[in-house]
Amino acid sequence: MKISFKNTTQALSKTDLLVIFSRQGSKVKLPQGVQVPPLALKSFEGKEREMRLTDATGGPAARVLLIGLGDSKTIDCETLRRCGALATKKAEKTHSASVSLYFDLAVGKQSEALGQALAEGAVMGAYRLTHFQSTAKPTALKRLLIYGNKEFNRGAKRGQIIAQANCLARRLKDTPGNLMRPRDLVSEAKKIAKAGSSLSVKIIDEKAMARLNMDALLSVSRGSCEPAYLIHLIYKPKNKSTRKICLVGKGLTFDAGGISLKPSGKMDEMKYDMSGGAAVLGVFKALAEIDVDAEVHGLVPTSENLPDGKAVKPGDLVTAMNGLSIEVLNTDAEGRLILADALCYAKEKIKPDAMIDLATLTGAVVVALGHELSGVMGNDQNVIDDLIAAGKRSGELVWPLPLHDVHHEEMKGKVGDLRNISSPGAGAGSSTGGAFLSNFVDNIPWAHLDIAGSAWGAADRDYQGGAKGTGVGVRLLFDYLQQS
Repeated sequence: MKISFKNTTQALSKTDLLVIFSRQGSKVKLPQGVQVPPLALKSFEGKEREMRLTDATGGPAARVLLIGLGDSKTIDCETLRRCGALATKKAEKTHSASVSLYFDLAVGKQSEALGQALAEGAVMGAYRLTHFQSTAKPTALKRLLIYGNKEFNRGAKRGQIIAQANCLARRLKDTPGNLMRPRDLVSEAKKIAKAGSSLSVKIIDEKAMARLNMDALLSVSRGSCEPAYLIHLIYKPKNKSTRKICLVGKGLTFDAGGISLKPSGKMDEMKYDMSGGAAVLGVFKALAEIDVDAEVHGLVPTSENLPDGKAVKPGDLVTAMNGLSIEVLNTDAEGRLILADALCYAKEKIKPDAMIDLATLTGAVVVALGHELSGVMGNDQNVIDDLIAAGKRSGELVWPLPLHDVHHEEMKGKVGDLRNISSPGAGAGSSTGGAFLSNFVDNIPWAHLDIAGSAWGAADRDYQGGAKGTGVGVRLLFDYLQQS
């Protein structure tokens, strides 16, 4: 889909579908020359997400779609994001090849943020995964033209890039596990690194990991014929960087649980266990086109967790890069093992000013927060607060969870220094998982995002939701990088 931008002062181009956004209680403002049946305007109230489709009776548009924004004096970004998705979804249903989104409302300082939200929704709403369907019809929508003022269009251009990064993460997540292996994530990272002069990538293979004493990360891939990798993406800003940030994303391309085998029901969804890694790759896709003032490092430890005669067994002892020994009491708690060595690598080799990891780590966070929010915990309240604020701005909501002394005590081992699961009656599984990870960051300001609920299975928000991946983390983390 080709996207271009025009000012609302310019003449309207010929289009199959013209989409006009209007507040409830306000008169619909039609572009010059566009005419519609009077009854279409009379029957449209402008309620939030209300739609009224009609044939045009004059002007360069074949059809006109009116979408309501509600009666609030301040237009909410999430509302406009959802309305943008409604527009492109309706375009697809009406087989419209060209669509014009027309936003000509006085919104003051909101203009740029609303432009970004509209473009995000429009692009994400048009996302489809049809690569593997022999009978899939080509996408009808080929051209999208956004009309707004200068500030609105500036935000829309940024929103387009960020939304395309989100869609990349969703494609990686939705791709079946036999076609999205650790080696495939490596290939995707290399493609992203080639997309911008500010990007570079290092690939650390199993031999190099062994030299770095990453036994925790290596232990997870022992049951798979697919080798593990540690992807290290690097972004350098055009100007002198103000800080160094490291993003770490869990990249389990398929998690069968290892010897502690998962139940067969919904095991196919375990292709989504690399959602954290997909989000980090998505952030770097956006960084190839949008400059931020921080030096950003992205780490994706990627592996498969399968049962085999060589697989790590419950009760085995592995040693992380920092020398801490770990009792593997449950091989299905493997994400924290690969993250442990990635966090150690970040601490020792990158030495960032702040570090954020995100992972589909625990089912407990789904019990606590459902599928609409990500849990956050860490050792630095400023980083946590910045992520919560970024979640509110981006619509990828984040909720704080505790890391208390009792959670740290739960993760102490009896044979080794640590154990990889807490005792059966301890509860607070998300917090104990975070407490385990805290052993590998030392005093670096750090936050952990548990996205096991929000990565897929979320409620339908027009631009995402349902059984497929949400791409959660891309917009959240990019907002954090821009605003913090």
